[in-house]
Amino acid sequence: MSTAPKWQIVDFADITGTPCPCGTAKRAFAESEHSPGTIHLTEISEDAKTHYHQSQTETYFILECEPDAKIELDGDCIPIRPRMAILIPPGVRHRAIGRMTILNIVVPKFDPHDEHFDEA
Repeated sequence: MSTAPKWQIVDFADITGTPCPCGTAKRAFAESEHSPGTIHLTEISEDAKTHYHQSQTETYFILECEPDAKIELDGDCIPIRPRMAILIPPGVRHRAIGRMTILNIVVPKFDPHDEHFDEA
């Protein structure tokens, strides 16, 4: 019988960043059977692309951002500041405007096939 702990600790300094529509994401807990979602430390670049998800809900927690940073949600631009949280349900077109660092909590677990872009 295994006595391995159910808990996990992740040091984001040990995770390699992956390019994403927003910039670069370091993703944790994708392989954990005990986690219903994933958490990403994301460095958002100024050229974030508008996208949406069909089944994933994202929650952005703003750690740091430029003074004029915004989040665009279904065409509405909302000013943001550190310590704000933004719930983004499936189907909401969204993008970050300006440089920022966020924690992104994704439920269910992140699936790269659930990143969708409108045709230009």
